[in-house]
Amino acid sequence: MPSKIAGPRRPSAARGGGRMPAAPRGGGVRGLPARLRRTWDRPLTAYYVIIGAGLLITGLGLVMVYSASMITALTYDLVPSYFFRKQFFAAVLGAGLLFAASRMPVRLHRALAYPILVGAVFLMVLVQIPGIGHAVNGNQNWISLGGPFQLQPSEFGKLALILWGADLLARKHDMKLLTQWKHMLVPLVPGTFMLLGLIMLGGDMGTSIILAAILFGLLWTAGAPTRLFAGVLVVAVSIGFLLIKTSDNRMRRFQCIGATDPGGEGAPCLQAAHGIYALASGGWFGSGLGASVEKWGQLPEAHTDFIFAVTGEELGLAGTLSVLALFAALGYAGIRVAGRTEDPFVRFAAGGVTTWITAQAVVNIGAVLGLLPIAGVPLPLFSYGGSALLPTMFAVGLLIAFARQEPAAKAALAMRRPGWGKRAAVRWKSMRRRVKKRPSGER
Repeated sequence: MPSKIAGPRRPSAARGGGRMPAAPRGGGVRGLPARLRRTWDRPLTAYYVIIGAGLLITGLGLVMVYSASMITALTYDLVPSYFFRKQFFAAVLGAGLLFAASRMPVRLHRALAYPILVGAVFLMVLVQIPGIGHAVNGNQNWISLGGPFQLQPSEFGKLALILWGADLLARKHDMKLLTQWKHMLVPLVPGTFMLLGLIMLGGDMGTSIILAAILFGLLWTAGAPTRLFAGVLVVAVSIGFLLIKTSDNRMRRFQCIGATDPGGEGAPCLQAAHGIYALASGGWFGSGLGASVEKWGQLPEAHTDFIFAVTGEELGLAGTLSVLALFAALGYAGIRVAGRTEDPFVRFAAGGVTTWITAQAVVNIGAVLGLLPIAGVPLPLFSYGGSALLPTMFAVGLLIAFARQEPAAKAALAMRRPGWGKRAAVRWKSMRRRVKKRPSGER
């Protein structure tokens, strides 16, 4: 006798009890741009890109500092890892600053603007006092801290200008004053010129260029009209041309743009030419880590201003393009943070930090490629130098904090906290109990 107990029925697609898996949309190569666009539009994309790109640039920079500085350390009778140890110590301190900055609320960043500005100006004034200031490569922009440690206050001046300028413009934005030229320029431009004057007293033209770029970035994100922007640019270019024309050293740097020959007596284009030699000998994948030839004394400042040339020689075109891609990703993520926020301070500060890092990277890499004059600025997060690394890592922490402040990113991060799922389940159960206790006629 057949059993009356039937097996479990499979839901019928015709009755609507089951659904056939839908075919993936936009599959294949044709749908790749759409998938990438959807991925980039996710709330936490900029947050993770900033963290990933910043840490990868710093980590690869530590590797290249060790490789590029070994021979320089040996020429000074030091251990081969001397410069690497100092850079690693600075990176550890910088990681602490990055974490602290990424966790600070926006109001605390605004509160730090004026103390950092006053401290940076005070230190830059101390640099010009004989016996306190210290000259390196002809530029008196350093303060000796005793032993092998030195401090370059002008690097902290970049961070100070961004925070102070962003806070100033944000307050004027709230008062609807940025529609007037005088309120957009004063006191931002005079304050920037004060910092530029203190830096130029020490002869550091490269840092002055980056500071001017930060000023333009702040004005641009503040919505400065084209005429005002062009006027400030003309004034800055005129002053820069005058400073270059009156200095033989700066004129020689301009004459070495694109040089492939070190030159005659004194080899005025030695650094520019050997930078090109290092890049040209790298090929597609380089000669291997530690196998650079140019760092054996032919290429000056191999671990600082021209570390990108050593990277090209040892890691080849693949290595240099990877570095460029990381800087491009970091810059694009910074632009996204500045463009999506509704907080004017966050917009101005994110725009200033993005301008700082990308402009300095362009100036440094352009000089190594022979497309720009050698300005003597390090590659951000990559070159040797604790004074440059610390404020830059703090600035990356700023971008991370701003990326966390987006409402959608806040919600996505809250969902990923440990125990969030358990707390959500408890809230759901308690809500169901309250619904069951209600009278039957209540909705």
